[in-house]
Amino acid sequence: MSYRPVAATPALLAEHKLTGDEYERIQSVLGRDPNIVELGIFSALWSEHCSYKTSRVFLKEFPTKGPRVLQGPGENAGAVDIGDSLAVVFKMESHNHPSFIEPFQGAATGVGGILRDIFTMGARPVAVLDPLFFGPLDAPRMHSLVDGVVRGISGYGNCIGIPTVGGSTFFHSSYAKNILVNVMAVGVVRHDRIFRAKAAGPGNPVLYVGSKTGRDGIHGASMASDVFDDEKSKRRPTVQVGDPFVEKLVLEGVLEVLQGDAVVAIQDMGAAGLTSSTFEMCSRGGVGMRLDLSRVPVREEGITPYELMLSESQERMVIVAHQGREEEVTSVFRKWGVDAEVIGEVIAEPRMELLFGGEVVADLPIAPLVEDAPVYRRPFVLPTPLKAAGESVALDGAPDALAALKRLLASLNVSGKEWISSQYDWSVQGDTVVGPGSDAAILRVKGTRKGLALAVAVNPRFVTADPGLGAAHAVVEAALNCAVTGARPLAVTDCLNFGNPERPEILGQLAAAVRGISDACRALDTPVISGNVSLYNETDGRSIVPTPTIGMVGLLEDVAHAVPCRFVREGDVVVLLGETRDEMGASEYLATVLGREEGACPSLDLNAARALVDLLVELASERRLASAHDLSHGGLAVAAAEACFGSGLGAELDLVTALPAARALFSESAPRVLASIPPGEEGPVLAAARRLGVPAAVMGRVVPGVLRIRVNGRGAIAEESAVLERISSQAFRTAMEDA
Repeated sequence: MSYRPVAATPALLAEHKLTGDEYERIQSVLGRDPNIVELGIFSALWSEHCSYKTSRVFLKEFPTKGPRVLQGPGENAGAVDIGDSLAVVFKMESHNHPSFIEPFQGAATGVGGILRDIFTMGARPVAVLDPLFFGPLDAPRMHSLVDGVVRGISGYGNCIGIPTVGGSTFFHSSYAKNILVNVMAVGVVRHDRIFRAKAAGPGNPVLYVGSKTGRDGIHGASMASDVFDDEKSKRRPTVQVGDPFVEKLVLEGVLEVLQGDAVVAIQDMGAAGLTSSTFEMCSRGGVGMRLDLSRVPVREEGITPYELMLSESQERMVIVAHQGREEEVTSVFRKWGVDAEVIGEVIAEPRMELLFGGEVVADLPIAPLVEDAPVYRRPFVLPTPLKAAGESVALDGAPDALAALKRLLASLNVSGKEWISSQYDWSVQGDTVVGPGSDAAILRVKGTRKGLALAVAVNPRFVTADPGLGAAHAVVEAALNCAVTGARPLAVTDCLNFGNPERPEILGQLAAAVRGISDACRALDTPVISGNVSLYNETDGRSIVPTPTIGMVGLLEDVAHAVPCRFVREGDVVVLLGETRDEMGASEYLATVLGREEGACPSLDLNAARALVDLLVELASERRLASAHDLSHGGLAVAAAEACFGSGLGAELDLVTALPAARALFSESAPRVLASIPPGEEGPVLAAARRLGVPAAVMGRVVPGVLRIRVNGRGAIAEESAVLERISSQAFRTAMEDA
């Protein structure tokens, strides 16, 4: 291989996803033309995936600080204080393009990558959640995509022994050629054992740890920063190949070595592999590195420096150790059967010097590739909501309420997903108190009485109707999913999935969504501590609907007092918290029952959302809640049916309203919660609701085996709970078997 400067042909620049202006900027930075290794490094670090060169200007709007925040954005993951000198560490990432190309490995390595972000911080991973977005099951390849993604997540998580405890699944035609696979991981660590990826100490050794480097995943970061077409969807060589058994060894080795004081800094080799990990570590520390790429462990002969720097082979880490402590570090990994080699050293000058076979193959300044990477202020057009928030839509041709409820319970978006969750070992490690199928998963924190509530949320239809308002709804729904368990929502991670940002209307969606998330997080005191942006989710000129997924973590002071989401006792009183309005636009009812996607996003009062969260946490702490269930997809009728599942219980409910029955039963107004309370608690509960300004009404009682709902005294729904539960539990499994 020649390391002489390369000619910047249009084909070469296109291969590296660099524009002519960016190449001229490279020439200006270097004072010369780059060689091929240097060009590849610029390509990776200046990709949208690594540099956030389009989204960075908007992300500054997020609230990122708070009294509990120990680490905000900018590290491998965020960290939040949960008391007792412990922190919860969490982050969400995407593996969208790789999962469409090769669903099993794409999803599996998405899990592996996000887990490394957690244990690189010194935290032991305790849970994974998987928000997934697919096209219709009858779309080309979709059945195999769903199957492959689920098998990939289960295969990796189950083998490494991290429980997949929750998630969400949403089907929409816009994902037919661009599925989304988002993964959130959560860990726990002591405050004084949080590690960061900040290289320091000239002369300190740089170690390569983990699997040997192969040729898989080269140009993965660039591929994730590009739109799709039929040819690009065939690029399997850009997809990484994972090995969860090796990751388990790396995980245990990393956590053991971090118990000592030999390590200065540690970073996962994620997108762009050795390139991003080393450059980012140097950037944070204001130092440089000198690396001998000849010392990198490899899987095959003949791998070039270009490939060594850009490979995204999995299960690899970079460690900076204290000088003279190399053997202490390498011996730990040898014990676990993991490669650990010194490949270089930290230098004072903020440059990256790369050698191979005794020859200098790259010599680059750090800052222009990382903190001074291009930032684009592309033109954007803020979206105009489809209709004014809360505007009414016609419901012509609607079936009776019971038929509509059964259709909703059988729909892909509402039905139970046991076909998915049954493939996950969600109880491994023994700390899962509540697993998949609930508003939030609940885990106990070892050695304490505390619990963590973990939830993900987004309604892409709401965001399509009004990106700003819809994104705020996602934050509120995630917060309520935690609060109904009695947990106080603490902080947010996000995965901002959008189409091609070079289209002004798409970038406008992102800008509006960031504003909506920011407003909601400020109102709820839930700062954004980590996250990911996934752009260019477009195939053959068609973008996905905007999908800003929100992950939320809440804290339970006593996990034994967690509130279930389903009825638990005959005779309990059922209470509706929150106001039901005529808001059928962008609803599951409108799409599933009437086959229409239109109308306004429901309105949202963020002060009302905060009041409802506070009420739920207060009532739970006083042991006044028997159950609580957030109202979201499908509205009150669906929530009432789901609250009956799994117990043989039902409910007799009387709804007094000025709305027609269908609108009262299936409106998706927010924020609302359906709760049950012990008899005699009506007075204190209603008084607390009045004090906090939360509308509250007693609706009926929990009864054996039948759900009956009357609207203004007239029967609307009457069916055995077991029948409704059977419809919900069998629909998705049947759809997968028949597809």
